[in-house]
Amino acid sequence: MINSHSKLFSNKGFLQILFIIAFSLNLKNTSAQISPPGLGSGHTASWLALGLRQELDPYQKWQSMTYIGLGRKSNPDNFNPLQKSGILVLNQEFYYKTKSHWKFSGAISYRNQDEYVSYAPYEHKIPSIKKEIRIYSRAAYEIKNRFFKITPTLRQEFRSFNTPQNDKWLDALQWRTRLRLKASIYLDAQKTHTIILSNEQLFATDKKLNVQASWSPMAYKESRFALYYSYSPEHIPIILSIGYMNDLIGAKHPYSLNYLAVDLVFENIFGWHENAKDELNENFE
Repeated sequence: MINSHSKLFSNKGFLQILFIIAFSLNLKNTSAQISPPGLGSGHTASWLALGLRQELDPYQKWQSMTYIGLGRKSNPDNFNPLQKSGILVLNQEFYYKTKSHWKFSGAISYRNQDEYVSYAPYEHKIPSIKKEIRIYSRAAYEIKNRFFKITPTLRQEFRSFNTPQNDKWLDALQWRTRLRLKASIYLDAQKTHTIILSNEQLFATDKKLNVQASWSPMAYKESRFALYYSYSPEHIPIILSIGYMNDLIGAKHPYSLNYLAVDLVFENIFGWHENAKDELNENFE
C-alpha cells in the first residue's frame, strides 16, 4: 500500500527540497534544531522539517513551536536515504521559561509512519501504516554563558498507536522516559554560528491491548547521538540547521540508523525580538 505522503514526496521531489534548503545557506543566515524521529531498521535516513517558533508574550516567558516533518530511509541492504517513505510528523509545543534557569513545555504530536517487513524485498506490512498520537512534557535546566550553553532535559511521553484498518480506536500504549544532555557552542559573539552536540537515552514500558494483561517492565530502548551546525542571522528571522544523527537501537543486538537532517525554522515572524536569539538552539523532536 502506498500512503498519501509517499505519493506527494517521491525520491526526486524530496531530494530537490533538500538541495533548495541547503543552497539557501548562502542567502540566509540561520540556528535551531528539530531532531529526527525514530524510523526503525535500515542503514541511512533523511529528515526534512519546516517550523515556526513564536514568542507569545512581550516578556518572552511563553513560546510556541509548530513544525511539520518528513522522513525517508533506505532498506537494510543498501544506503539510499531517500529510497522509501518513512514518516510524516505534525507537532505543536508550548514552552514556559521561568526567571531562573528552568524551562518547561507541553506538546501534542500526530505521526503517520510506514511499516515494512524485515525480509527482502522489504515491502510494506499489512496493514502498512501505523498512526500515533503522542502527548509529552519536558523540564530543562540551562547552564550558560556567552561561549556555550549546556542543557540537561527530562522528557516524559505517553504514546498511543493504531492502524487505519483497525476498527478499534487504538491497539497499543507506551510510556517513555527520555534523558538528554545537550551542549551548544557559540562560534562567534553574535551567536550566528553554533555547533550543537547531544546525547539522549530512551526507556519505555508498553502494553498491547487485548494481548498483554499488564504493562511490560521499564527497559532501555535506544540512544541517539547528534551533531548539528546551526546558522542564524542577527536581524532576519530564519534559522537553518544541518546535522547528523546516529540512532543506536536495541540492547542485546543493537543496530544503527544514520540520518542526514535539514530543518528550516521561521523565528518570530509576528514580531522579531533581538534578545531572544539565545533561545534559538533548541531541540524540538
